[in-house]
Amino acid sequence: MGVDNVFLLESLEWFDESGQELLHRLPEQGSGEIKFGAQLTVRESQAAVLFYKGKACDAYGAGRHTLKTGNIPILTKILSVPWGGTSPLRAEVFFVNLKVFPNLKWGTRDPIAFRDAELGLVRLRAHGIFNIRIVQPVLLINTLAGTMGRFTTEEVEDFLRKVIVSRFNDYLGENLHSLFDLPGSFDEIAQGLQKRLVLDFARLGLALDALYVTSITPPEEVQQAIDDRSRLGLIQDMDNFVRMKAAMAMEKAATVGGEAGAGMGLGLGMMMPAMFGQLQPGVTKAAPEQKKEVPCQECANLIPVHARFCPFCGHQQLLSQECENCGKNLPPNAVFCPRCGHRAEERAAEITCPHCRATNLPGALYCNQCGDKLV
Repeated sequence: MGVDNVFLLESLEWFDESGQELLHRLPEQGSGEIKFGAQLTVRESQAAVLFYKGKACDAYGAGRHTLKTGNIPILTKILSVPWGGTSPLRAEVFFVNLKVFPNLKWGTRDPIAFRDAELGLVRLRAHGIFNIRIVQPVLLINTLAGTMGRFTTEEVEDFLRKVIVSRFNDYLGENLHSLFDLPGSFDEIAQGLQKRLVLDFARLGLALDALYVTSITPPEEVQQAIDDRSRLGLIQDMDNFVRMKAAMAMEKAATVGGEAGAGMGLGLGMMMPAMFGQLQPGVTKAAPEQKKEVPCQECANLIPVHARFCPFCGHQQLLSQECENCGKNLPPNAVFCPRCGHRAEERAAEITCPHCRATNLPGALYCNQCGDKLV
């Protein structure tokens, strides 16, 4: 059988050059014989734990310590001679890094199942970061590190990630109603999840200093549904905004005073239903049907409504005027509407031919009947 490596330790100290070591054991391999009076240097961000005969004997804080207490065996090479140069009284020192280890990653390797109240079963991916520090060195050594010579955040990060994801899944199921409530809830979720993880980390001798949720990603089709719901909310807000502006305009018009202000406010009030109808999604206002053809005033054939001359008989058409109250066509030279009695608007006078006495359109230069010049 081979003989284990044995080291005579006189000066014990440790530098964490990587910045990622949670703890470091001296010696890293085998065990060591700690000389009586050996010097142990512990820095501000460290703690040291002495293990002797497989048990934690003493813990040391920051400072320089001389190891000559009753817990430290007085070992020399002479005392080890009876055992063939290998003393059975061996000891190890674990240096523990007490600083905060930031920016550790957590996330879902595979999507987790979440039953949404509105969308049904949805598979989510989530990611974030967390910070840890050691608060109970002996508990950490006994539960996670064991006899390892060095123990880094990389070796514990994967295990802690699984713990966080498991608690995250439970927390969402109990506290999140629907993914539509997710925007703006990341801080609340992170705080609730951190409180739930305190006991899990404490059992390992660790403290969870901070936890952040950076993303919760649903499938693409679910994300599209969330975006559509957000757009719908924006349209509803815009509708309320326009309603508010219209009401303010009516109020302002009413304060102008007099009949003009009242009429303006009444006009805005009559316009509001049409404005709101245009804002409602999926509702379109039918355009009023317009006349395309009218009978010729001479031959009664149907001709385009805006034709100046009949294509059948060549008669110059007198464009009819519509009543501004009921919309009915007025007869030529009508002063009042024959349907509602509303007074017709004044229009340019028609021209009578001085030769044949025929009536021509306002602004005509030649007579429609005899062809003579009118002016």
